[in-house]
Amino acid sequence: MKLFACSCCGQLVYFENTHCTRCGSLLGFVPESLELLAFAPAGEGLWKPLGRYQDTELYHQCNNFAHQGVCNWMVPAREEHQFCVACRLNRTIPNLDKPRNHIFWGQLEAQKRRLVYSLLQLGLPVISQQQDSAGLAFDFLEDIPEFNEMGRVMTGHANGLITLNIAEADPVVREQRRNDMAEPYRSLLGHFRHESGHYYWDRLVRATPWLEDFRQQFGDERRDYAAALQYHYEQGPISDWPDYYVTAYASSHPWEDWAETWAHYLNLLDTLETAWQFGLRIHPLIPDTPEMDLKQSVNPYRITRMDDLIEKWLPLTYALNSLSSSMGHSPLYPFVLPPATINKLRLVHRIIHESTDSMPAS
Repeated sequence: MKLFACSCCGQLVYFENTHCTRCGSLLGFVPESLELLAFAPAGEGLWKPLGRYQDTELYHQCNNFAHQGVCNWMVPAREEHQFCVACRLNRTIPNLDKPRNHIFWGQLEAQKRRLVYSLLQLGLPVISQQQDSAGLAFDFLEDIPEFNEMGRVMTGHANGLITLNIAEADPVVREQRRNDMAEPYRSLLGHFRHESGHYYWDRLVRATPWLEDFRQQFGDERRDYAAALQYHYEQGPISDWPDYYVTAYASSHPWEDWAETWAHYLNLLDTLETAWQFGLRIHPLIPDTPEMDLKQSVNPYRITRMDDLIEKWLPLTYALNSLSSSMGHSPLYPFVLPPATINKLRLVHRIIHESTDSMPAS
């Protein structure tokens, strides 16, 4: 994730901030430029960017920014949309008559915007189903206990609609499910990244020339999906899954392997961008370990070779895990990337970069 400076006073500000703590200016994210800017009122509900952006167009706040406090994105005044490009993806939001649901919704929105930021950085189409039936949509739903199992919301994807159980925003519930399902890296952002992988498989791989390459790396997706998941949950993953997959769940079916690899790719890019923005450098005080050096001077979203990303990624994960252990915590990055998984990451990288080169803007 990028770091930002208040365009009014230069104070360091962060992606989720809504006001500058130094000058008090309203802060709003402009997805068209991927910038977090300071704004001043311009009358009639419109806002004018400050600093070097002051001669650009006017904006209004996303409706979920102005009235719900769960967003900080802006919409150009010339557009008729009441919601920003991220909030337009919502089809169903939680029942806000329950106070906790507003808190959970805010947490879901924060992580969804991080996903959308990455998708925009990559130049991928981010189009609401309201605009295009082949677009993307989100349902944020809660369990209805009185209906027993029939009332349980399952997180998943179907035909562009991503459903998330808002209970995942409850850290107690999420931790319990993390342990029950043996998923050491279960997180809200991880859910968004994983389910978006299913959506973009439909857009970038299904019925395209990439399908055969996909099958060579990930396997044949025509294998019975329901039966594969049932076997996985009843029998567990195959014993040698660490040699071929990024997670145990990825071994259940080629579609899940793609979604897990896709999520891992987004995780890698976003973390490397954060390290780059902080000017992080790694040069261990151990001689003859050049493979442990991290020197990054370019936005990882613009790096065209996957091998260059891997060369930067591995030293960073070694350092992060060592720092986490020094604090008495489990490894921050509890993964090992076998050659088979790196090859899959290479294919995800190629498909995204070669597809977006010829893809019209969203």
